[in-house]
Amino acid sequence: MRNIFEAPFIKEIADTTANMYRLGWNERNGGNISMILDEQEIENYLDINRVIREIPLTVAFPNLAGKYFVVTGTGKYFKNIKDNPSLNIGIMRVSEDGSKMNLLWGYDDGGKFTSEITMHLGAHEKRLGVDENHRVVMHAHPTNLISMTHVHEIDDVKFTKTLWGTCTECIVIFPDGVAILPWMVSSSDNLGLVSSEKFKDFRILVWALHGMTVTGTSLDEAFGLMETVEKAADIYMHIVNCKVKSSITDEMLRQVCNDFHLETKKGWL
Repeated sequence: MRNIFEAPFIKEIADTTANMYRLGWNERNGGNISMILDEQEIENYLDINRVIREIPLTVAFPNLAGKYFVVTGTGKYFKNIKDNPSLNIGIMRVSEDGSKMNLLWGYDDGGKFTSEITMHLGAHEKRLGVDENHRVVMHAHPTNLISMTHVHEIDDVKFTKTLWGTCTECIVIFPDGVAILPWMVSSSDNLGLVSSEKFKDFRILVWALHGMTVTGTSLDEAFGLMETVEKAADIYMHIVNCKVKSSITDEMLRQVCNDFHLETKKGWL
């Protein structure tokens, strides 16, 4: 077997989480990431038939049976993943009936997956239904985005259009818009299931007064969505109390969509 600590997917998630912590998006044990792995990616590093232990799920996901995931652990700090990945992340396979996760590697101290696992698996299930190349669910607590939810209306269209209006890049990066949910208790199955429904139509979901979850085909894509939304929220928070003399109109957004061959949701522009 090859050294799993040299596996590209371990290095990538370690580098990504370290960067997210550096940016201040994932303080303490805040935030979580899960990524789908192909069996071929891991079979040279692990005995996929050796199950260390079974960890039950509170909500079953039979549609994900047999799929492999690398998932950050509950209570773990992103800043520690790079130096000690086997303590802070785990590699798992969803059981045949979707009711539990079979741990194949990691969580060396007896820990388990993130407390937001229902949201993660629900998001994976819904995104795979619209994009077979989907792989990543990423949750963080970006400062400006959270700040924005304190002062902005909690509405998908209005929130999205405010973000689009901060700089021309935004509608190019996320023409499908941003979904936003009002405050709900975090780490609950209810929040996870309600969030899952949003991921049928969106790659980006904001939890008011809490944070943001993004999805993507790779860690890079998901990270790029998050940093673009956070940059837009930063601009908004800088100008929200200023006298604005120039702004991006719907007509300007339409011009961008025409030039970049983008489609937005019907009626949003």
